[in-house]
Amino acid sequence: MTNIAFIGVGNMGGPMARNLVKAGHGVTAFDLSPAVLEPVIKAGARRAASAAEAVREADAVITMLPAGQHVRSVYLEGGILAHARKSAVLIDGSAIDIDSARAVHAAAAEAGFDFLDAPVSGGVGGAEAATLTFMCGGTDRAFERARPILEQMGKRIVLAGGAGAGQTAKMCNNMLLAISMIGTCEAFVLAEKLGLDAQKLFDIASTSSGQCWSLSTYCPVPGPVPSAPSNRDYQGGFATALMLKDLKLSQAAAHASGATTPLGAEAAQLYSLFAAKGHGGLDFSGIIRMLRGEL
Repeated sequence: MTNIAFIGVGNMGGPMARNLVKAGHGVTAFDLSPAVLEPVIKAGARRAASAAEAVREADAVITMLPAGQHVRSVYLEGGILAHARKSAVLIDGSAIDIDSARAVHAAAAEAGFDFLDAPVSGGVGGAEAATLTFMCGGTDRAFERARPILEQMGKRIVLAGGAGAGQTAKMCNNMLLAISMIGTCEAFVLAEKLGLDAQKLFDIASTSSGQCWSLSTYCPVPGPVPSAPSNRDYQGGFATALMLKDLKLSQAAAHASGATTPLGAEAAQLYSLFAAKGHGGLDFSGIIRMLRGEL
């Protein structure tokens, strides 16, 4: 059994922490929201009154937080690095900006810790089913220490490279996903206008050169893929607000690095408009409704 401190147990962190409890680990959890903390405590985790208390006896620390400023704060401002045992491996699963990830890497290394940035792909369903993909950045040593723990929460654990590489992989992947989803939605909208049945387009494109994950696994129209959120009125899945967060991170990184990403920029604009219309809670494939002119 490994003693694990888990800080941030919201939509993603909650089921991840519960899976660690199911796997037999001793989990001490902390979150600023008592409401999201309660299901993890009921599952068998111990409640901590603060992040500092949560990490004091931990062999591993996992954080799942909303943004870079929260990660910097909990690690750097008298929190984890000040109170965790030096032998603990530190894992940040948050999707944040690369500068914040690298700043925490540097501070952790200076303090003598093994640290891994390890953002995830797979959404809430993947978190609940323990089938997440972890995209990791850090040293080989940190990765090998973290791997057995990550394998209790995910199906694919990949070391992408050094400090910040996990964040880079996550934002590039999700920028590509957003672009491909918009293209898939546009194809269905055009087909509808021209009188082509959606199932017929799916049957053809999913076995032709237009095939992509957004089409074959996550089809934005109801029917062809029963498990897709389009069959649940775009509820659940990967919220538009989260996709927009990742797109903004990708565009900030593109600007800082001088990369040219016109389609990424356009995807960010379209998802900003969709969210501004009040649909940030819908699955990101629901943008087809805006492209149809329904919203």
